[in-house]
Amino acid sequence: QVQLVESGGGLVQAGGSLRLSCTASGFAGSFSDFGPMGWFRQAPGKQRELVASMPVSSSARYADSVKDRFTFSRDDSKNTVYLQMNLLKPEDTGVYYCNLQRNWGDFVGDYWGQGTPVTVSS
Repeated sequence: QVQLVESGGGLVQAGGSLRLSCTASGFAGSFSDFGPMGWFRQAPGKQRELVASMPVSSSARYADSVKDRFTFSRDDSKNTVYLQMNLLKPEDTGVYYCNLQRNWGDFVGDYWGQGTPVTVSS
């Protein structure tokens, strides 16, 4: 059973940085077979939105609101994806979720982390 565990959220002042991690466990085969991937966030009272994605065999893409501030990366040797967040703004506040998909052949698994809260104070 695939599990995703997130970490790295917290309270930070505007202009600061955080790095979120999402580590997968409980699967057979290689982590490199996971994809596409995404980081989502849900601000208080708002719908969940996609902030960064990494399609299969392609470079990361970003929402306009985070472009040039956030970086999505993966380390297959650690079964982990990251979201480096720089120059944080109060509007970046929310709960951040990682999402990984994997094609197992007879079905496509869709997996979510538990969410990690990020609060940016002004």
